[in-house]
Amino acid sequence: MVGMIVVVPVDPPRDGLVLQSLAEQSPLSDAEAASLYEAALADVLWAVARSGGDLLVNYRDAETLPETQAYGDPEAEVRALVRDALGEDADVRFERQVGSSRSARVGNTVTHLLEREDAQSVGVLEPTVPLVNRTEIDGAAMSLRRHDVVIGPSTGGRTYFGGFSEPIDFTDAYTTPELSTLARRGAEGGLGVGFAPMLPTVTSPVGLQTTIAGLEARQSADRPDAEATAALVDELGISVGEGGGLERQ
Repeated sequence: MVGMIVVVPVDPPRDGLVLQSLAEQSPLSDAEAASLYEAALADVLWAVARSGGDLLVNYRDAETLPETQAYGDPEAEVRALVRDALGEDADVRFERQVGSSRSARVGNTVTHLLEREDAQSVGVLEPTVPLVNRTEIDGAAMSLRRHDVVIGPSTGGRTYFGGFSEPIDFTDAYTTPELSTLARRGAEGGLGVGFAPMLPTVTSPVGLQTTIAGLEARQSADRPDAEATAALVDELGISVGEGGGLERQ
């Protein structure tokens, strides 16, 4: 038996593929959104590396990418990102995603790890939640000793974390709003459902606004965090204006 395996599902950081919705609704270009994805991923990987979890990077290959993005070597791109973030000698496991939808891909990975590899628990951590740190990850692992399913809420009904010590019915489990859908699937399966603290992801304007405000608050409190994302936000000159919207300096 092993402890919690932390699965980070990663897309190759290509323009028009990652954070596309954010680019469409914010001042960020496709290229800037891709850079933000890379920075957020680096911070997430660092948080997992500092935690007690075992990191598994679950990458998309050409078979699961949209037709317009099914080119090149996605695995090599993802491996390069992880190497840049954690170094050559980092203890990281890589596995390709399998499935025709996000729900299927997550479900296949979680079910395989729990049922075929005897993992005590599996946590799926989004690559877009740079404010996460080892406290939330280790806390979720502890919660999974008391609950069968632990969900980390994010903005807009989304989630940044889904933890499982027992599999659920993953069919369309990540249908919006993910938060209530995942909780309902756990309850329908007779499983105990718990919750992790709320954290924003950078997948939407409001999520990025909340993340930037969180970065500024931590810097003011002399508790700097998410260094890669903070550096990129500063480089791009993005801030939260008085009206609450995103602005370019």
